[in-house]
Amino acid sequence: MDGYNLERLNFLVVDDNKHMRALVTTVLHALGARNVVEAADGADAYRELREFSADIIVCDWNMAPLDGLDFVRLVRTGRDSPNPFAAIIMLTGHTEMHRVLEARDAGVHEFLAKPISAKALYSRIRAIIERPRAFIRTASYFGPDRRRRQIDFKGLDRRRAAVAPSDAGDSALDFIDDGADPISLTQAEINALLNG
Repeated sequence: MDGYNLERLNFLVVDDNKHMRALVTTVLHALGARNVVEAADGADAYRELREFSADIIVCDWNMAPLDGLDFVRLVRTGRDSPNPFAAIIMLTGHTEMHRVLEARDAGVHEFLAKPISAKALYSRIRAIIERPRAFIRTASYFGPDRRRRQIDFKGLDRRRAAVAPSDAGDSALDFIDDGADPISLTQAEINALLNG
């Protein structure tokens, strides 16, 4: 694939299934990555982060004893988190909208549905590189700006501090890549996504 040289990026692959870890690692190596560390669950991955400065974490959702979502929350908001600004791609076979929103609200950058392909994984990595989002800290959230597109707002800006604009994708639906046709949403669902 033409594109970015991933040779200098550090990847942490977190999955309790050794075959899936090996598959993701093989895909990353095929894309040019050289620095890939694997972890069998969220707890192991958190320990790895103390020694390995990951630029991008590819993390499965369903794991035990610490699942992917709890791992993401720990990376983002743990008092002793070694790398709260690492980019995180959530990998899962569950693509229901409530899960996409839950992952977004935990602080993931991108969402990737299983089964994965090299093209789909690379597209998520490219999105992280090409459309970086400022990190936001509120009382209930820390992570990349959840607004993936810049909307021309014609009103009073009530934010305390200016936030770098985001020129990322069109909506939270950009997270999903399950090969299916686009999802039809009601206006209420669209409003919830945009205001979420």
